[in-house]
Amino acid sequence: MLIDSHCHLDRLDLTAHAGSLDAALDAARQRGVGKFLCIGVDAANAPTVKRIAELHADVFCSVGIHPLDLTRETPTDLAWLLDALDHPRVVAIGETGLDYHYQPDMAAQQQLSLQCHLQAARQTGKPVIIHTREARADTLRLLREAALPNAGVLHCFTEDWDMARAAMDMGYYISLSGIVTFRNAEALREVARRVPADRLLVETDSPYLAPVPYRGKPNEPQFVCDVAAFLADLRGEPLELLWQNTTDNFHRLFPLAR
Repeated sequence: MLIDSHCHLDRLDLTAHAGSLDAALDAARQRGVGKFLCIGVDAANAPTVKRIAELHADVFCSVGIHPLDLTRETPTDLAWLLDALDHPRVVAIGETGLDYHYQPDMAAQQQLSLQCHLQAARQTGKPVIIHTREARADTLRLLREAALPNAGVLHCFTEDWDMARAAMDMGYYISLSGIVTFRNAEALREVARRVPADRLLVETDSPYLAPVPYRGKPNEPQFVCDVAAFLADLRGEPLELLWQNTTDNFHRLFPLAR
C-alpha cells in the first residue's frame, strides 16, 4: 500500500473523472494507493474535509488555518481549533506554518497562528502539518520553542539539507511532492537522497504541483505513485521498500489513521 499523505480532495479538478470524487479516488486505489490525508486550510473547509473523510473509510483529514488564508482581522482562535480537532476522522493539525514569499507583510500574524496550532498540538497530542516558504529561521525557531513530543511533518519540502536535518532532529518528518521531479529541483533531489528511510513521506499536494510527466496538468492522488517511483529510482531503493517504509512512517506519525 502507498499513502498520499497530503491532498486537497475538496479542490480537485474532477473533469477527467466526470465530476466524481469517488472515481478519482478509485483511480488511485487501482494503482495501489490505500489511504489519503485530506488537508484543511481554513475554518470554512473544515466541515467539508471532515465530511469527505466520513464518507470514505480510507480517507482521513486534518483541520487548521493555512498561513496564506489568514486575515489581519481574524486571528486563529484556539477554542475553535480545539473544537474542530475533536473528531474521530481528524488525525492531524494544519496545514499551518509560515509563508513569507507571498505575504511577508503578514509575518507577525502568521507566527501567532503557527504558535496557536502548536499549542493545540501540545494539548491534543495530534501532529502538525507545516507549510514553510522563505521563512526558515522563524519556522525552526517556533518549532524548537514548542518542543512537541509527537512533532509532525514539513510537507511539500523545498528547503535545503540543513533545514531538513534541523527539523528531523526535532522529530519531524520530511514529505516530498512532485516538485522533486521538476527539472530545476536538483538541490531538492540531493535532500531526497539523504533523508533517512524512517523519516520520509510522499504526497501529491493535489490539485497542485503535478509531477513529471503530468506537469502543467491538474494533479490528483493517483500521481503519488509517480512521485514514489521517481524517489525509489533516485534513492536506489526497491519501489516496494519505499512504499512500505513511507506507509510505516505515515502510521507512526499519524497513529489515529491506522
